[in-house]
Amino acid sequence: MSAKADIYAVGGMAANSFAVCENQVVLILGIETSCDETSVAILDCDEQSNRMEIVVNLISSQYDAHALFGGVVPEIASRKHLEVLNPLLEAARNKADISWRDLDLVAVTRAPGLVGALLVGVSAGKALSFAHEIPCQPVNHLEGHIASNFLASPDLKFPMLCLIVSGGHSELVLMTGFNQFQRLGKTRDDAVGEAFDKVARVLGLPQPGGPNLEKIAREGDVNSFQFKASNLEPSLDFSYSGLKTASSQAQKKFPDRVADIAASFQKSAIAQLDRNVRRALAEYSAVTLGICGGVAANGALRETLENTAREMKVDFVMPDKTLCTDNAAMIAAAGWLRFRELPEAQREYSVSQLGFEAQSVSPVG
Repeated sequence: MSAKADIYAVGGMAANSFAVCENQVVLILGIETSCDETSVAILDCDEQSNRMEIVVNLISSQYDAHALFGGVVPEIASRKHLEVLNPLLEAARNKADISWRDLDLVAVTRAPGLVGALLVGVSAGKALSFAHEIPCQPVNHLEGHIASNFLASPDLKFPMLCLIVSGGHSELVLMTGFNQFQRLGKTRDDAVGEAFDKVARVLGLPQPGGPNLEKIAREGDVNSFQFKASNLEPSLDFSYSGLKTASSQAQKKFPDRVADIAASFQKSAIAQLDRNVRRALAEYSAVTLGICGGVAANGALRETLENTAREMKVDFVMPDKTLCTDNAAMIAAAGWLRFRELPEAQREYSVSQLGFEAQSVSPVG
């Protein structure tokens, strides 16, 4: 395993501490390689309820490998996944103290993402499934992010509005039940996380851009610049290209006011998200609001949407910050939520389950 790989464990139960109950315990292996984090997780799930507990969730970050380039380089990402995935799989198995044949399901991200990176995880998932005759469930990465909310609170009420915010996605999704998704709005250009990263780069902030912009924004005046994000009503779509350009122009005129520009940008970026969330909650009578994705770790956004949920009298859920980034626990959870609804005959291992391919683009649902 590369000495430069930043590998850490997130949550988890002690080995040999799987839940004991009258209902059947199901062990799910999750594999995530869609971008620049390699992750392997094992979940302990209840066959008859929504309970899903993390046994182990290992994540290997590629931050150092991409920092020099100011963004993710697809070829490097794929090679790093190849370097660490097998050792990570073995580490997860040892930490959970199980054999591969103890698993009931392999869940692996198939889309969307970087195709070369996805192929690493998909190939590994298929190989494990084939070698040990374990059922295999392909997973949409966005459904994985949504599933992280059910790891935080398994019995959420529907209809549920979920805001997915990350470096590649800004989407409003309505859930009327498990695995029932309706996309209400999406970005028309830059995703909000992408805008955070690009503005951070313009301001001369180090990588990772989003968290560092949030940090310096705490020192600035949110009202010093009157940035306005696009209003695309009556749609629930988002647009951040204009806000990004306005921030860049402000930096050229006032290069010494980095904190003020960061604070004003963040305020406007969050205001657009909050405005569309409020409209969607009212229009679709959602009773639960959830947020997920890397930008969901942003403290100002979490506070804003928590206040919105309280004001509009809906339940609010957000994953632990460690589960906002790409991780295999959410993939295992999404895979199980899909797999458990299949007819009994389709839940038996079959080579035909391995016919799926990696895809760079795929809508939620």
